[in-house]
Amino acid sequence: MNMISRSVSGNKAVMAQNYALGISALGFLLHPVFCRFCKDRLCSACMVITTAASLLCIFFLCRHISYSVTFAFGLLLFLFLGFFGSAVFYKSMCLLENDKYLARLVGISYMIGVLLQFVNNNIIRSEIIEAVILSVFLAALVWLLIKSKPVNENAAAVTGEKEDGGNSEKSSKGTALGLLLILLVVLMTCIFSTLDNAVTLSHAAGAMDIGQWPRIFLAFSGLIAGFVFDINSRKVMSFIMYCVMLLSTICIAVFEFAGPFLIGLIIFYMSAGFFAVFFTTAFMEFARYTKMPELWAGIGRAVNNITAAVITGGSLALLSTDNSIAIITIMLILFVAVSIVIAIYTYKHKVFMEKILTNDILTIDDNERLQTFSEEFSLTSREAEVFALLVNTEDSIQTISESLYVSRRTLERHISAIYEKTGVKSRVGLIRIYNEK
Repeated sequence: MNMISRSVSGNKAVMAQNYALGISALGFLLHPVFCRFCKDRLCSACMVITTAASLLCIFFLCRHISYSVTFAFGLLLFLFLGFFGSAVFYKSMCLLENDKYLARLVGISYMIGVLLQFVNNNIIRSEIIEAVILSVFLAALVWLLIKSKPVNENAAAVTGEKEDGGNSEKSSKGTALGLLLILLVVLMTCIFSTLDNAVTLSHAAGAMDIGQWPRIFLAFSGLIAGFVFDINSRKVMSFIMYCVMLLSTICIAVFEFAGPFLIGLIIFYMSAGFFAVFFTTAFMEFARYTKMPELWAGIGRAVNNITAAVITGGSLALLSTDNSIAIITIMLILFVAVSIVIAIYTYKHKVFMEKILTNDILTIDDNERLQTFSEEFSLTSREAEVFALLVNTEDSIQTISESLYVSRRTLERHISAIYEKTGVKSRVGLIRIYNEK
């Protein structure tokens, strides 16, 4: 943004910024494709190549040869950064054994990132040194992505098995919840992006020197949001975000009716921090229970960036009219739409999570029953596995033998041993005594 604003007008700088955010969304969507169709070594090789290309882009950005060159390499860099960003969201989700403190972890990470950016912009004066630091951090990030071994990387397989086990209804409801969350982020982004464009426009045009210090509010608002959202297991997260949206709408009135610019600026940065933590947490939490967690984990950022890019033209045209009544009216309409969608989302999310929790508890109870039963009748681990399939499925003997990769004859020997130990003579008898326990 700083490089672009040196050679073009405020409007063009804002447009370039939002197009860069939009192209980064494509990078977010490329990573899940690589996860699905590329092996580990190929993914690692692609990351190394992409890192080298990113470092080249940083070099050309620092040279600032011309607007066209800077803009082109800036777009390419943001494409690569989107790819890495998606990988970070997914790997982070997989590294967490549970999501008990997910929001505060997101908030802390967000705060550290913004503070590092603040330090870089205010302490590092040399563009060459700045490029070196950015390159080192980028290389370190990719190294961590390649070397990290997520403890929960099989989350997709686990959740997929749960949904495929005759629970397609929950799968469809999960998709509906995800689409509802996307719509909510789109509407919120329309408000926040318009505010961001107003602030950036003033800064790029030289009408108001914002400086870097307000980003301190952005950093600490993210931290506060993380801890506040985690209250009561994030059951009130949506309501808190709704209250923050109300403040953002007030912020627009402050800007448009010549109120104290400083107050509006503080409200904007505080609200923006809450919003970033909200959609990041919401999608990472939801991604655990989908068949494609590598897509859903980072899609919140992609949706935010795409929306910001799409509405740029309309947003700038609206801000350029200086028609405060029209601007306030449109923002109020968006706020009402957010109110409706967030109410529906909150209810749907509550129902969905309750079903997930109930399903998990039942799964735990079934495993404990099976273990107790196996110990009581001295079943071997293989016999316990066979027994579980006999009483929990309606699969034929042939199907069970194929799923366990054993011959039918071997499976029948296991079944005979189970009958002998339990004192029954049929599969129906096994089901009866198991249900009686």
